[in-house]
Amino acid sequence: MNNSVLVLNANFEPINVCNVKRAFCLIWMEKATLVANGRGMINTIDQQYPIPSIIRLMKMVKRPKQEVSLSRKEIFRRDQHTCQYCGKTSTNLTIDHVIPRHLGGKTSWENLVTSCSACNHRKGGRTLKEANMQLLKAPKPPSRSALYIYGHHLNANEEWMHFLEGW
Repeated sequence: MNNSVLVLNANFEPINVCNVKRAFCLIWMEKATLVANGRGMINTIDQQYPIPSIIRLMKMVKRPKQEVSLSRKEIFRRDQHTCQYCGKTSTNLTIDHVIPRHLGGKTSWENLVTSCSACNHRKGGRTLKEANMQLLKAPKPPSRSALYIYGHHLNANEEWMHFLEGW
């Protein structure tokens, strides 16, 4: 009942992810319809109900464009767990301020990158120029596309791909 269910707006735009229990409630109250059953059936005494994987709301819901919140996890995801100085891929990375905070650097998408501990130590509290280092690619906010926002659910829900592409 805690599996993820993709919620589509009336125009099939992905707008949220909820759990199976919430999806059943929306379907039962006739606020949503089942689009894809990717998980089998739930049996009751006298009926069978498909376990939803994707549901679609009956009425259009106006929502602002979603933003990806700035967090360590999202910085690692944006940089694909790769040091932005030497290109080493690892699970043991740190976060580095390109312009150090003590020199006025902000905590923002454009100033934070993943770094291996060796490169982070080598750079220290200096600027890139002072440390004679350069970035593999300039840091920027991640895409606000539905594929990026909900993409981390795709490992368990391949059937979502068709609905996430193009938004």
